[in-house]
Amino acid sequence: MTAVLHVSVTAGSLEVARRLLTSAVRARLAAGGRIGGPYESVFWHEGTVGAADEWTILLITTEERFAALRDHLLAEHEWDNPEIAAVVLDHGSEPYLRWARDTVH
Repeated sequence: MTAVLHVSVTAGSLEVARRLLTSAVRARLAAGGRIGGPYESVFWHEGTVGAADEWTILLITTEERFAALRDHLLAEHEWDNPEIAAVVLDHGSEPYLRWARDTVH
């Protein structure tokens, strides 16, 4: 049985975060997700320390669909190198995990 993943991606605005989340769900690459933020982010970028407000999108997908979701987010994102990371859900309620597996195509 395929694993369920939580995939996070950051965005520079709420509007971009909403667009990325909505497009991934409409494409059935994610069963759903949520947006949090803004969060203050500090990072190393192009030889210096930068800081910015960012929004985090948490998407629910399966291991089988992760590559397609990642490619979709990379194609739709405004940044050249957005943070995209995934963790496997080792545990969860069976109805939730079944919903995620049944929803993503």
